Amino acid sequence: MTGFPTPSFLQPLLHRLVDAGARPFIVGGAVRDWLLGQEPKDLDVEVYGLDASALEQALQGFRVDAVGRAFGVLKVTLGGHTVDVTLPRRDSKSAPGHRGFIVTPDAAMDFADAALRRDFTVNAMGWDVCANALADPHGGQSDLRHGVLRHVSPAFAEDPLRVLRGCQFAARFGWQLAPETLALCQSLAGELHTLPTERLWAEWLKLLLKSPRPSAGLDALQQTGALALFPELAALLYVPQDSEWHPEGQDHPLGSLWVHNGMVLDAAVRVLADDAVTDDDERLCVLLGALCHDFGKPSTTAHADGRWRSLNHEEAGAEPTRRFLERIGCPARVAEAVVPLVQHHLKPFQLWQAQAGPAAIRRLAVKVSLTRLSRVARADFLGRTTPEALSQADSRGIAATRWLMERAQALDVAASAPRPLLQGRHLLALGHAPGPALGRQLAAAFDAQLDGAFHDVDGALDWLRRTGPAA
Repeated sequence: MTGFPTPSFLQPLLHRLVDAGARPFIVGGAVRDWLLGQEPKDLDVEVYGLDASALEQALQGFRVDAVGRAFGVLKVTLGGHTVDVTLPRRDSKSAPGHRGFIVTPDAAMDFADAALRRDFTVNAMGWDVCANALADPHGGQSDLRHGVLRHVSPAFAEDPLRVLRGCQFAARFGWQLAPETLALCQSLAGELHTLPTERLWAEWLKLLLKSPRPSAGLDALQQTGALALFPELAALLYVPQDSEWHPEGQDHPLGSLWVHNGMVLDAAVRVLADDAVTDDDERLCVLLGALCHDFGKPSTTAHADGRWRSLNHEEAGAEPTRRFLERIGCPARVAEAVVPLVQHHLKPFQLWQAQAGPAAIRRLAVKVSLTRLSRVARADFLGRTTPEALSQADSRGIAATRWLMERAQALDVAASAPRPLLQGRHLLALGHAPGPALGRQLAAAFDAQLDGAFHDVDGALDWLRRTGPAA
């Protein structure tokens, strides 16, 4: 094994600590990621052999934020990078929930004992800077090789957030929970409601944005019982779908809709990669749109004329999507972009099938980002096992979104919604009085603009002269 690739910006800090008589370890996710062949990030340094006072003395001259001093955590900024420098500590449970702990730094602990407070063995390894060797007292490297998430100690049960961490790790790395760890997670179901919303959102962000296959995280939520926290998502379980359109999951114990929803979410990851989308806000909107797109099916699915149908499930999905996004702590600006994706996710195919004209496309662009909508619609189509979906490039679903985007670009509404050409200032300059009538006139003008009655301000003014005031 080659040594841990300690970045140059961290070297002065490590040298200072060693010179002060400390034994520093690089700990946590950075070591795990390095062993996985990934670039180590989120570098944390745990310091042994110094008490809090001696540690602060050793860090003099560095830029230090001591906001976490009471918990043995100092944030040190080095060359534009912020590193958590911590003392080993003992945690004792004082109350239910994620925050119910008394944290006591203990400079006399050794690495093996300190690592007992960590969640999974794969996160309980460290790089011993002085020995230039891996410290792995709890078998993390073996579990890493076998793709197993195993809790380090019974202390895992003191923090219910760790159940969700296990789910997002399952999504990000494709790991399986060890049977004893799964049982422990299931036993924590009664405490999950104590988790603060901001912590839920942090775990959902990682599950969605860092996962090549986020459906594995959804399955882990179901297996651990954590899905009960999210009733809108749990409602997808056991919902049947018509086998012609959705052959996937027809015999799956969790139902066809659950299987389809996970496949669509995974397909959205591929669609974003194919489109080379790197902006996290854009990716998040598309992924949440894919996750929530069929939230209206549980309330609308019925068996009629020998088939399962979910009539008007797009609009029916708006309210459960709003509730779910609020429940997980999604920012309002993101939720406002996601709900229309759910309400209109079938529109690309419907407009293509009808060979709709420019007016329909402009009107849709007012309601939702067509670029995002096309990505969600592509994922919805690809997230199934029909022969047509499996053929991908030759399918109607791909042709529909390609058709919509070509026309949207020609109409200059692919990237943003059309804006009203006729403004209040134009009407005021013509002598119109402020008030409700002016608003009605502007609304009528915008409606005509969407229909293609005019394409610039001069055309709008000419239209106004020809049509007269709105009723």
